[in-house]
Amino acid sequence: MSLPLNTENEQPVTEPIQITYFIDILCIWAYIAQIRIDELKSTFKNQIVINYHFVSVFGDARYKLENRWRDRGGLAGYSNHVQEVVARFNHLSVHPEVWKNVTPHSSTSCHLFLKAIHLLESKGLIESKGTQSCCETAITALRQAFFQDLQDISHRKVQWSIAEALEFPISQIQAEIDSGAAYAELSRDFQEVKDYNVTVSPTMIFNEGRQRLNGNVGYRVMESNIRELISNVPGEASWC
Repeated sequence: MSLPLNTENEQPVTEPIQITYFIDILCIWAYIAQIRIDELKSTFKNQIVINYHFVSVFGDARYKLENRWRDRGGLAGYSNHVQEVVARFNHLSVHPEVWKNVTPHSSTSCHLFLKAIHLLESKGLIESKGTQSCCETAITALRQAFFQDLQDISHRKVQWSIAEALEFPISQIQAEIDSGAAYAELSRDFQEVKDYNVTVSPTMIFNEGRQRLNGNVGYRVMESNIRELISNVPGEASWC
């Protein structure tokens, strides 16, 4: 773990630090951690870039939960677990019936949808209206739809309703999926998951893979690692 440094000694960097951030859209821990990501962006502004990638923790959500939680109350038991986790934090809430009556088949469908949005944004075909990127705005909307409104976000019709509400062009999102481009982007994520040996959502990787933070990591730990990278002279190894 890097140690926090005096911010007065930080050296300006010419290029922003690239942070590779792996999440599963159905992961409650990634949902909880989003407030820390937003704070990092607010604190470091143009000094960092958060690059969202997807790890398939809930690629087969129903099978996974029904089997792993079979002896702990099944989907109802997992729902209770999620609510107990969320109760430890005061910045978000979930519906009391989450995961019980509405259980998405897979997060992969959502990730493909998000990749299509990211492609449109990278081409300049859609633009962000606030501090969040278009992809981040869609992530927020998907989480709201599932964790609070109990919508099956793995279903394409729900994704289309979210795109419509966000004023994103459905026909162009569909075109990125139909062409195979969104599949290619998601496949690249799957390869990076293997390359970096990512098994946890969320996972933050920086410094060209030399540093990683897995799971429920506090904001100060994230901040300290980033400050260390900002303070290092280019080409000089960290003393930590």
